[in-house]
Amino acid sequence: MSHTSPGKRARCRCGCQFEITPENVAPDDSRQPQRRELSDDEALAAVERMTKLKAAILSEVGKIIVGQRGVLEQILAAFFAGGHCLVLGVPGLAKTLMVHSLAQTMHLNFKRIQFTPDLMPTDITGTKILEEDPDTRQRRFTFHKGPIFTNVLLADEINRTPPKTQAALLEAMQEHQVTTGGDTYKLPAPFLVLATQNPLELEGTYPLPEAQLDRFILLVKVDYPSLEEEEKILLSTTGSDGEALKSLVDARSVTMYQDLVRRVPVSEHVANYAARLCRATRPKADDVPDFVKKYVRYGCGPRAGQSLLLCAKAHVVLNGRFNVSCEDIRNYALPVMRHRVILNFAAASEGLDSDDIITRLLETASESQ
Repeated sequence: MSHTSPGKRARCRCGCQFEITPENVAPDDSRQPQRRELSDDEALAAVERMTKLKAAILSEVGKIIVGQRGVLEQILAAFFAGGHCLVLGVPGLAKTLMVHSLAQTMHLNFKRIQFTPDLMPTDITGTKILEEDPDTRQRRFTFHKGPIFTNVLLADEINRTPPKTQAALLEAMQEHQVTTGGDTYKLPAPFLVLATQNPLELEGTYPLPEAQLDRFILLVKVDYPSLEEEEKILLSTTGSDGEALKSLVDARSVTMYQDLVRRVPVSEHVANYAARLCRATRPKADDVPDFVKKYVRYGCGPRAGQSLLLCAKAHVVLNGRFNVSCEDIRNYALPVMRHRVILNFAAASEGLDSDDIITRLLETASESQ
């Protein structure tokens, strides 16, 4: 973090003198929503409110989106777990509309970036521009914030842009800050990246780097609607315009609910099950199944176990409970682990994907050690 004080003068590499302004200095956290510890009674009351909030959000989004309840619940779990979510599906399944509708139900700052092949990293993070004051004729660098300075960022079709630009999100997603020109700028809280992605088989797409994939707490797959749902979609989208959605929660409440999720207790038995499940995906670990050694190139790292516990915690609170079971871990194993298990050529030649491997692991893994 830069410790340069406002009001002082500095010199850039080209020799121009400029004045250090508040825009050049990394801001403090004074404007972030204040976090406060909850008592046990307040926590139980917050669980009840959070359960009602989930029902209200799903009902509100249901005015626009037909079906996809499971997908919406997983995205909400990622949000209240404090993580980022990657939504995968072929074009035309309302991925962008779904994410935008969810954001509308929250009284948070929302911005969208349409990822394209010519998008530059500074188009995301912002940049410093040397400007001249028309009155004093003094030159100074002013940081112009990019669209990443928001609460909810929709990274639409994130794999339509090259890896160099995709990497602009790495620091922001992990550390909730942006560093540019030697200065670090905190992002507002809460901060959530909701990204949509087309399957890699489609033309004009770039694979996401493994380091960036690992920063998404969930990879949620959107499937085709059922016949009944598709009929409703046809009728609802070819009539009059839909109604505007109501905002149901603000930034201060979101940070409180995220703190509440982290307070949910997890027994050693459940944590051990999550850790063993992640370790079983590593082909060089001891006592892993033979099919893992045969088909898996790289397995899940510790971040997968953290994501399993956080998503399971968010899931139970959203459903009115305050304890995590092994069943909750299993429910989130696929969306948490599918983008962290990298398969080898043998798996590709037999038409297997990471979901197949994880499903077999869930069938063979025992809850007790």
